[in-house]
Amino acid sequence: MAKITIVFAVLLILLGLVGFIGTGSQHYTALIPAWFGLALGIFGILAISPSESRRKLFMHINVTIGLLGFLGGASEAVRGYVAATSAGHQPDMIAMASKLAMTVLMLVYVILCVRSFIAARRGGKV
Repeated sequence: MAKITIVFAVLLILLGLVGFIGTGSQHYTALIPAWFGLALGIFGILAISPSESRRKLFMHINVTIGLLGFLGGASEAVRGYVAATSAGHQPDMIAMASKLAMTVLMLVYVILCVRSFIAARRGGKV
């Protein structure tokens, strides 16, 4: 699961960079997915360990980061859409796409982590 974490980290970093460049390199908040990706990448690398307890610790940290990223991305996507439409404006599509992409990536990551944790637990009891 640590290697999958690194893949998701790279995807989030790329998403942040594309969003930042897509907004004309003016909106630094477009880099938020990249910061989440950097955190996942660091702890993903630390989770590549022969020590089972160390691997468990860092993967639980990663799934927590993933859950926070999902909740934050989803709430910001909804908030941005509601704020723009209530003011009579069209939402910024680059920002909306970036928020939704981060939300989906994080949701898929959390689901994969939970499935992995369940499989590890069942495998340990057998």
